[in-house]
Amino acid sequence: GYRERSHFDGQDVLESGLPGPGNATTGWLNRALASLPSGDRVAKAGGLAIGPSTPLVIRGAAPVLGWAPQALPAPGDALAERVLDLYNHRDPVLAAALQKGLDADRMAMCDQIGGKAMKPRGVLDNAAGMRQSAQGAAKLMAADDGPRIAALAFDGWDTHVNEGGATGRLANLLGGLDGAFEEFETGLGSSWKDTAIVAITEFGRTARINGTVGTDHGTGTVVLLAGGAIKGGRVIADWPGLKPAQLYEQRDLAPTSDVRAVLKGLLADQFGLSAAVLGDKVFPDSAAVRPMPNLVV
Repeated sequence: GYRERSHFDGQDVLESGLPGPGNATTGWLNRALASLPSGDRVAKAGGLAIGPSTPLVIRGAAPVLGWAPQALPAPGDALAERVLDLYNHRDPVLAAALQKGLDADRMAMCDQIGGKAMKPRGVLDNAAGMRQSAQGAAKLMAADDGPRIAALAFDGWDTHVNEGGATGRLANLLGGLDGAFEEFETGLGSSWKDTAIVAITEFGRTARINGTVGTDHGTGTVVLLAGGAIKGGRVIADWPGLKPAQLYEQRDLAPTSDVRAVLKGLLADQFGLSAAVLGDKVFPDSAAVRPMPNLVV
């Protein structure tokens, strides 16, 4: 697997699902979606990308709806209607896509109680942004005809300076992630019991604090699984230890598992994808990486 410490290459490998970095144009989650039978409920609904751009992990042939929480004042409905009217006369296909996006935005930005629009208040910090993104995604996914697979990208985890511990920058980020899980559980309602969430990053951090009271790019990390469908309450690991001689290159937690094994196991259990499809199409050239079993209830 990937053993370097470049954000760009690490994210490329993680999201593309390929053995190494390169010029990937599709991601493993979209390829998994495209591998489902065409009549499957999940396949027909397509995917959902949350954020200002579509993450590589969910780009590909399968249709994907995009939505981004707003951090600036929203344009009035009159402007949107004028633009929609223009597209209806000039480009019906683009008009249909715009209408779908406007409908999704109205649904996602509607408060869960009372139908009142959520009012953005300036630029959101990372923790608040995580919660708002998750709340919007959950509302879209909970709809009868909504998507059933989504990708959300949360930034701000590169804690080289003043990382903190039980309090501080990292604690605030982890609190935001916990809040995002809570928003999903609340927003999905009865569907939560069938839901699996994967929280993952491209690499870990160094095992020692650096000179600016933070940590630098590392190697080994964790994959966090949550949701009502997950067989939880466990830590699955071949713990390598933190003694100097046990660290990777004398600085990082050593990697002991291939992240593709976790993702394959989840996709096999949750969506019934075969080992052949997972090893050839979803994660090309990975037949030797066996799916991790028994992750889903």
